[in-house]
Amino acid sequence: MLQCKNSVHETHYNILSVKEDASYEEIRNGYRLALLNHHPDKLQNKHQSTDSQNQLGDRFLKVQKAWEILGNSRSRAVYDSELRAYRKDTGVAEDVSLEDMMIEDGGEILELFYQCRCGDYFFVDSLELAEMGYTLIKDEKNVSFETKDELPAAVILPCGSCSLQVRLLINIGIEVSINHSM
Repeated sequence: MLQCKNSVHETHYNILSVKEDASYEEIRNGYRLALLNHHPDKLQNKHQSTDSQNQLGDRFLKVQKAWEILGNSRSRAVYDSELRAYRKDTGVAEDVSLEDMMIEDGGEILELFYQCRCGDYFFVDSLELAEMGYTLIKDEKNVSFETKDELPAAVILPCGSCSLQVRLLINIGIEVSINHSM
């Protein structure tokens, strides 16, 4: 039930941009907002490429699935139980923030790294984060996160070599200097 792409895990809560302890009303509001942002009618925009149309359609299906699970109290309880069990089994070594990450500016793509105990790195780039609804904003000197709803969130990042993972906390309003790069 957990969404996974390129080993970066996205929960149904992330998809609807709500906290894990959100009320039914908050989840419903998150679903409605996500529907407005990812509805297939947006595919009719002639300026979008086929790839972006496919991504929008995939995102819409994820929104529908997230609502199907979180909108029903029984299926949400089962999902929450699976999510807790998954997190216990994943070996999350620690929580890290944008401030802890090394940032490499590749022009249009920002790459974030955090060194693991084994010597390899936990890694995510700005494109993967954007697919999950988290935008990295870069100006001349700083990098910060932006989301549609300003709620804190987290993304699980796997190590490139071992089984450890870290939880990257998505904190809005924190800016990090690009000089904090590799």
